[in-house]
Amino acid sequence: MRPGFTCANLFWWYNMYSSVDFSITPRPIYRADGAKIFDIASQPAELRADIKKDLGDFPFPAFWGPRAGILSSQWIADAARWIECRHAPDLQLVYLPHLDYNLQRHGPDPAVISGDLRAIDEVAGGLIDFLETRGVEVAVLSEYGITAVDRPVCLNRIFRERGWIAWRDELGTEAFDAGGSRALAVVDHQIAHVYVNDPSILPDVRATLENQPGVAEVLDADAQTARGLRHERAGDFIAVADARSWFAYYWWLDDARAPDFARTIDIHRKPGYDPAELFVDPSLRWPALRVVGFLLKKKLGLRALLDVIPLDATLVRGSHGRIPEDPADHPVLLARRASGSTTGGTMEATAVYGWLRTFCSG
Repeated sequence: MRPGFTCANLFWWYNMYSSVDFSITPRPIYRADGAKIFDIASQPAELRADIKKDLGDFPFPAFWGPRAGILSSQWIADAARWIECRHAPDLQLVYLPHLDYNLQRHGPDPAVISGDLRAIDEVAGGLIDFLETRGVEVAVLSEYGITAVDRPVCLNRIFRERGWIAWRDELGTEAFDAGGSRALAVVDHQIAHVYVNDPSILPDVRATLENQPGVAEVLDADAQTARGLRHERAGDFIAVADARSWFAYYWWLDDARAPDFARTIDIHRKPGYDPAELFVDPSLRWPALRVVGFLLKKKLGLRALLDVIPLDATLVRGSHGRIPEDPADHPVLLARRASGSTTGGTMEATAVYGWLRTFCSG
């Protein structure tokens, strides 16, 4: 990159402490009394107060959870305009999350998500038009394509039935003991990283994975290396789901003994991604009253638990992670150079970084 090059990162991962000049990302404030206050973090630190003064608070509930929707993407797009007007970085990375939500909730059914497509098209299109009027060249990149699923696979429950998962009773609930487990899975959509603490069961763990319905591939260290996936923290095995399946993190066998955080939005305590956090538990008779009660308790300074998240992983209808069979489901990279030239074809995901460098320097 040329001398004096500046970069802004708005909500892209990984954001905090990255080597950029300007960044904004969600970051709640956690108080010692248990209070959780929605907020953002920024670099430089003073940028946070300045942008909130002009745009208002970031609509955190619209970024993740049952209320996730277009308002968060609209705020981020407005923030991108704000950054461009005040700092005009050479490269600005902007993440608009909206299509993640209902595609995971309902799957890629055009009849269901047409409204979401129109909403994000308006937000993204408005931002693109604004940037192009300022002479900014725009590239649109999707990290993944979400496909339809209908079968959650709970690897840690399967491992528990084999006696490999360690847990302990905590006030009538079951706490996950990762360090004491002989084998465990950290799951992320259609990928699971499997760690085996007892080498004597490695063959049994592999056989269990290979024989599990919903698991399409099991990659050991050699296979990971061949795929370009090997890393010291990648795990002894990487399990890849089949086209209709995805991996849920659950380890308990009785929902009555699930830990209290399982029914809440809590990305830090769960050993894996939980898309059920996008739903309100349909078994709750009066969920709105439960939320009101939670807010009243918090207003009174009392500790409270907003336990409205379902434990039914079958609600999730869209996922990603494996390479889809249909190229139409692959992620896309769209760009228009000032010359108006266009190119087609495909590229490896790892080539996007080099492409962006060339795009920025061109």
